Amino acid sequence: MDSNSNSVMDILEVIPGKKRSTTGGWYSFNAICCEHRGHRPDKKSRGGLHLIDGGWVYSCFNCQFKCGIQPGKQFSSNTKKLLSWCGMEHMQIERLSFKNFSNRDLDEIDEDLRPIIVMFDERKLPVDSQPLSAEDPRHQIHIDYLASRGLSSTSYQYYVTPDADSQRERDRLIIPYFYNGKIVGYTSRFYTSPGPKYLSEQQRGYVFNTDGQHDNWKVCILVEGQFDAISIGGCAYMSNTISDEQVRVIRKLRRDIIVVPDRDKPGMEICDRALELGYKVSIPNWAPEIKDTNDAVKTYGRLATLLSILESATTSKIIVEMKRKQFK
Repeated sequence: MDSNSNSVMDILEVIPGKKRSTTGGWYSFNAICCEHRGHRPDKKSRGGLHLIDGGWVYSCFNCQFKCGIQPGKQFSSNTKKLLSWCGMEHMQIERLSFKNFSNRDLDEIDEDLRPIIVMFDERKLPVDSQPLSAEDPRHQIHIDYLASRGLSSTSYQYYVTPDADSQRERDRLIIPYFYNGKIVGYTSRFYTSPGPKYLSEQQRGYVFNTDGQHDNWKVCILVEGQFDAISIGGCAYMSNTISDEQVRVIRKLRRDIIVVPDRDKPGMEICDRALELGYKVSIPNWAPEIKDTNDAVKTYGRLATLLSILESATTSKIIVEMKRKQFK
């Protein structure tokens, strides 16, 4: 495809192999998406392309991959994937996407350019909460707990309640949830029983530590737990999946996302959702006893852990499936 053209007919030149014209404006060929999505290469012409309304639609009748373009619209992540699988360079794809977008109706507002408005209600921390301080001897239990996780009292803005009525409430570390500088929830980590170790006040769609991301960072490391996020300077989805509401929050960061799953069978389930969203997935070759990102930072140090995450990041479903097999 010539970078000076965005004719819909060019897609037929980009897709490799023989193509056969069928009825209804469709072209059939061996689908190129299958082997990139963990399936066997297609040899039965199950890929289809339909030219319609100044654009085109691609559909695979084997792995069900779909994408396309419409005049005046930016390319979707799936469209960009297809073009890259056809051998196109990233910058060429981005130029074509912009040119296609520049031909839009000026009265039409593209969804990708609309301001992403995300709001959370401000919340209060538990009564008598006070910032954690290494200078207060009453806070030593919390300093020791953080040290056991390879963290310091200054690794995050923690709170404690040493004047609470019950011993259980005195023996808890509070992790506030910040959004645009305001506290919108929190998690309490309790050390004593009976009762659960964690109790959270969390609003729907919240992603932990977005306030901790710097404007000049190009990548966001997305992990499951708060301590994992604090350890690596990343964000946490704090669940067994990434919700649609959280996707909107993550989009506001406008940077590449690398998901690092917890290293067990339940934790690895996030891989499918991450790849579906177009995020990279990283499963580094850490020692068997390493269970999550916090463990890795504690064992290898923050810089070495970060480098291993970046080196292992991929959007290849085949590579991800091969690596996650060891945790099943």
